[in-house]
Amino acid sequence: MTRFISTVRFSVKHDSIEEFIKREKELDYTEMAEQVTLIKTGENTFCWIGVFESENAIIACRPKMIEQLDSLRHTLEEISPELGVTDPASGPVVFDWKSD
Repeated sequence: MTRFISTVRFSVKHDSIEEFIKREKELDYTEMAEQVTLIKTGENTFCWIGVFESENAIIACRPKMIEQLDSLRHTLEEISPELGVTDPASGPVVFDWKSD
C-alpha cells in the first residue's frame, strides 16, 4: 500500500503563535496519522506535515482533521482571498529515503 502525505501551510496571527503551537501539540492524532510534524517556516508561518498509511486512511480521518483545524482557525491569518487560511497539498509518496 502506498503511503500518503498531506501538508498544510499556515500563516498565524503574530499574537497567537504561542497559542497555535500549544493547541497543535495538544491535538490527538491517535488512529489517524503515522506521523505528524509541525515546522516553523518563517516569523509567523508554519507547515503541518502528516504521513498516512494510504490515501484511504487520510480520507477516513478528514472530518476529524477539519474539526481540529476549526479549533485553530481563530489563530490563523488569511494567506490570500483564493486560499483562505490554509494552503493544503497532498499526494502519494513516490520516493522515500532514510539513513540506516
